[in-house]
Amino acid sequence: MRYADWRQHLVAYLADAARRPFAQGTHDCALFLAGGVLAMTGQDYAARYRGRYTTTRGGLRILRKDGFETHVALAAHYLPDLPVALAREGDAAVVPTGDGPALGIVQGEGIYVLGPGGMGVVPLTTAFRAFEV
Repeated sequence: MRYADWRQHLVAYLADAARRPFAQGTHDCALFLAGGVLAMTGQDYAARYRGRYTTTRGGLRILRKDGFETHVALAAHYLPDLPVALAREGDAAVVPTGDGPALGIVQGEGIYVLGPGGMGVVPLTTAFRAFEV
């Protein structure tokens, strides 16, 4: 359940996240979403994975040992599915990229996403899956 003042927490988190460089295992798309969930709810579903890998391959290896095929499967385990059309500010979205699916945080008609080039915004219409936070 989100904090009563979750918007303030999310805005502060996004401002901080925008200043940090992309880094596998500490600030990548999977941990970006998990950090947003933590900011809004106080629950860190990805705590056991932070700092334990430095490559996508290493992250997937750890996830698979825990029974999750991908980072999207991890998010889906903790967050309920939601039709993309019903996603609202603060919810999670999955978007396609050249490197596979990426997790982001919905903000109106856009989705904040994090990649090697930093934080960006893509249209909500690019999402193919969403989760309620």
